[in-house]
Amino acid sequence: MPRHVCIIMDGNGRWAEQRGKLRVSGHRAGVETVRAIVQACAENKIEVLTLFAFSSENWRRPAQEVGLLMELFITALSHEVKKLHANNVRMRIVGDVSGFEPKLQQSIRDAEALTRANTGLTLVIAANYGGRWDITQAARSLARDVAAGTLAPEAVDETALQARLSLHDLPEPDLFIRTGGEQRISNFLLWQLSYTELYFTDVLWPDFDKQQFALALASFAQRQRRFGRTGKQVEQLIRA
Repeated sequence: MPRHVCIIMDGNGRWAEQRGKLRVSGHRAGVETVRAIVQACAENKIEVLTLFAFSSENWRRPAQEVGLLMELFITALSHEVKKLHANNVRMRIVGDVSGFEPKLQQSIRDAEALTRANTGLTLVIAANYGGRWDITQAARSLARDVAAGTLAPEAVDETALQARLSLHDLPEPDLFIRTGGEQRISNFLLWQLSYTELYFTDVLWPDFDKQQFALALASFAQRQRRFGRTGKQVEQLIRA
């Protein structure tokens, strides 16, 4: 069973269009799927679930859709956070939240504060997030310390950079899932996905239920993760 699952929740708009509805109705239906998958992760004792809710590139979408997405984000936070808290779920938001309006920023702070001490599933919502942004802000932090003389240039290595990334204190993702049929990672967790197992499905996000999630977990369970070793070496390590 993976410790950390990350998901690009793709296909909400297409799901709605196939039914002759406005795209935002697909995003609302997608919230129901989030509830189901959060519950499935808790049931399977998965430690971390990271969901790509809004990328830094999504601002390029029509202004009306972006506005509706922001309203939905605020509503979902206010409605869901108490349920998450009651179920011992810890919520974290990663990304450049300074790009959001003050009301949404406050909702994010309130949700994180309420659930901070919870010890069950950690639910990470990537909002106004991009993998390149994540690496850039980590590099900028290192550069400031080097310029200030508190960090030697020779000390800048993979470990130092990783320590400044958004998910530095969490296990790296074991399983990446993308719904909706596209087969790319779309600037999501670029650093963290180095050795993650990738799973793509044509199922649109509102239709991605617990059964579909179980199929992804089953696929993961059948894979041999080598991390640069040979299959024989991995088998020897398992026997040891």
